[in-house]
Amino acid sequence: MVPSARFKRLNTLGALVLVAATLGAEPDPDPAPIGIHRAAGPITIDGDLSDEGWKGAIRIDTWYEVNPGDNTPPKVKNVGYLAYDDKFFYAAFEFQDPDPGKIRAPLGDRDNVPSSTDYGGVILDTRNDGKTGLLLLANPRGIQYDAVSDDSMGEDSSPDFFWDASGRITRDGWVLEMRIPFSSLRYPKGNPRTWRIMLYRNYPRDYRYQFFNVRLPRGGNCFICRGTSLRGLEGLPSGGHLVLAPYVNGRETGKAEGGPDTPFVNGPVRGDVGLDVKWTPNASTALDATLNPDFSQIESDVAQIGANERFALFFPEKRPFFLEGIELLSTPIQAVYTRTVTAPRWGVRGTGKFGATAYTALFAEDDGGGRVILPGPNGSSFADQDLRSFVAVGRVRRDLGRSFVSLLATDREIRGGGHNRVLGPDFQWRPTTKDTVTGQLLFSDSRTPFRPELAAEWDGRRLADHGAVAWWAHSTKTIDWFTQYQDFGSAFRADDGFVPQVGYRDTYAETGYTFRPTGFLRRLRTFLIADRSTERDGSLLNRRFSFGTGMDGRWSSFLRVWYAFDRVRSGEVTLPRQQLLYIIQASPSRAVNQISLNGFVGQEIDFENSRVGMGANVNLSATFRPSDHLELGFNEARRWLNVDAPGRGSGPALHGQRGPAARHLHLHLPRIPAGHRPVRGHAARPEPLRLRGGAKERILQRLRPLRLQAQLADGAVRGLR
Repeated sequence: MVPSARFKRLNTLGALVLVAATLGAEPDPDPAPIGIHRAAGPITIDGDLSDEGWKGAIRIDTWYEVNPGDNTPPKVKNVGYLAYDDKFFYAAFEFQDPDPGKIRAPLGDRDNVPSSTDYGGVILDTRNDGKTGLLLLANPRGIQYDAVSDDSMGEDSSPDFFWDASGRITRDGWVLEMRIPFSSLRYPKGNPRTWRIMLYRNYPRDYRYQFFNVRLPRGGNCFICRGTSLRGLEGLPSGGHLVLAPYVNGRETGKAEGGPDTPFVNGPVRGDVGLDVKWTPNASTALDATLNPDFSQIESDVAQIGANERFALFFPEKRPFFLEGIELLSTPIQAVYTRTVTAPRWGVRGTGKFGATAYTALFAEDDGGGRVILPGPNGSSFADQDLRSFVAVGRVRRDLGRSFVSLLATDREIRGGGHNRVLGPDFQWRPTTKDTVTGQLLFSDSRTPFRPELAAEWDGRRLADHGAVAWWAHSTKTIDWFTQYQDFGSAFRADDGFVPQVGYRDTYAETGYTFRPTGFLRRLRTFLIADRSTERDGSLLNRRFSFGTGMDGRWSSFLRVWYAFDRVRSGEVTLPRQQLLYIIQASPSRAVNQISLNGFVGQEIDFENSRVGMGANVNLSATFRPSDHLELGFNEARRWLNVDAPGRGSGPALHGQRGPAARHLHLHLPRIPAGHRPVRGHAARPEPLRLRGGAKERILQRLRPLRLQAQLADGAVRGLR
């Protein structure tokens, strides 16, 4: 029997991985462990380290510059201190600065701590698995940033944890104190316990300097795994923490039914009542429940331009009920997207870890509302829905050293008939410190509801198919490559996820070479990209070949320019397209804190009318800080598409009135006294976090939201701002 083309491709990939495994180097040895002991007395979080509790605390004064230097001695002195007591874990820092007047320490909202400002903190791996860490960072004003960083799926800053921080600028630099309740952390049983920890400082001046208390070798395939062991934690709380958050609200509306000059007529008073509950029966398990949840305090989504887009736009989850153990809901195929639960009537959830096995399970009743994605091979559409349904999501992940295997299951049962069920395994294999192989295979079984007035395919039909993805990333100090294969059947559906494209196969490959000059530029990476996507019958959807370069330089700048030769399907035809694409970012000074410009110029496809035109896309943003108490922000997004209009000769016609534009100018004057911690819940989403090295060279294309980009190590440290 002659093997199929798909089997040949997978066989070749497997052979290359085995070759890489045989050539791989042994893992780097762990850094020397840190021994911690209890605080000698009480500690007050006020930016003053003269408290009795800091006397005799463990001192960490060996640090390394990991960017732009390669684990070289830092250009400024950094000292960290660690302690704990019955309820809290403490960390403190003394950060030297030869010119404190240049410290970038603006007041602002929670999580608004960009990479162009000074900050520091800890990365805690409380489960000691070398895979998932908690980032807790703060600037000299005590403004907090927190996130979950997972070596397999990247970083997510959606969760907000309970902890305290206070900073103070001194004549020698600045001081930071942090207090983290053990109730905010998840850790396994044991006495004494062993964690992993990294201490970190961001120091943006002529370049963006990053300092750690551990070495971070370039070309590695993990970040959290580099943490040093933290030993000596004894008598920690074993759980039993309970949080109740009830709410009651009421409203009354009225209107002048007879016109502007008539009296208001009030309607009946209406109200809502609900409850959120979180209980930690032990230190490694969290149980959440919600009844008629109140999401009125959740921040609004950042605006995105949706004109002339073929696929649905992605918006992040921000609702607290869904954020516990959020890394367990991230898989290579985004089969779980909790925002599909649009109006939960109630929900329960359990998340935890025992031994090397982590799990999460979520059950909810959804009242429906909003729109549902209807995926296709060359675009997605929407259907309005008001269907009540029962939702269940579960995932179990088993760690195998630096690798893991996992099983995911989702189910949506629609009242009145209809369902969508998805099941399948995924894995990540790290055969060497330079290579990562990841894959997922899912099978779906669906019965659409009988609502043809909402969508043509909602006629009670049966749909069953598969979705698969596999990728391999390799990275060294100079050479990197990334290859990926995707295969989605036309009838695959993941109604509890975000899968806007089905019915296609895609092969993607990228390779790059990195130079590290001295002077204005500190890193320069050249790269080639090839990508081909077809329908299941082999007909071309799109093809791309591109080449370009990316570089880091003075003023914490980043520049990426590349030229792309495409063929793109629109309707029933395949059209050529050539574009010059660019990204420019810089942070010149404390006052001109951030300037960013990205977009393209060249040919563009009018997908509505299947024709080629000339176009451009420009996204400009800037942040000005005349003082630490005042922020001026400007955002401009504009898209042009010029085409030859039928019946108007050969002259250019304007599609979309010079394209859609989104402009935002804001003045931000924080009402926070210097040194005072901001109120929890008032958070602004941070800018996208920089991935380390080659990953920041790869831009997540919303037209292809399923593409997983390689996470390579040759630039700013992955997962840190």
